[in-house]
Amino acid sequence: MVLARAYQFRQDDPRSDLRDLDRVALTAAVVSDDGDALPPGTEGTIVSVYRDGEAYVVEFPTPRGALATVRPNDLKLIERAPM
Repeated sequence: MVLARAYQFRQDDPRSDLRDLDRVALTAAVVSDDGDALPPGTEGTIVSVYRDGEAYVVEFPTPRGALATVRPNDLKLIERAPM
């Protein structure tokens, strides 16, 4: 991750109450860590939470095992993970 991208998550984005293993959908297009475009509506699972919800690592089934770091404003909850 480049420094400019890392700094972006420290800006004034509101924190979210999403947590590990929640199923979510993108509300904006993002690019995976491998450079694949993921359109809005793509569903995935949160696998890591940065700084109490400043950003999330989300795993997507297509392309297989794609990972993307996503801001909370670009996600909506589909299903809460069981506790």
